[in-house]
Amino acid sequence: MKLKKRKIKYSAIFFLCWFALLVFLVDGFLKFQTLVDYFGSYALVETSLLLLAILPTWAVYKFTKDK
Repeated sequence: MKLKKRKIKYSAIFFLCWFALLVFLVDGFLKFQTLVDYFGSYALVETSLLLLAILPTWAVYKFTKDK
């Protein structure tokens, strides 16, 4: 499989920005412990936050067009 540098670049930029926003929201406003208390499971919150970072990044990679 040939790697597409442009797709990887755009996906990496998106991931960094999206991850920074999630960290800011979760640590700054929502408080991670509050989310754990609300959902009742550390693993569930951790998994959902990881999926919130990985799935949109994968979508950007998948739908970015190459020249």
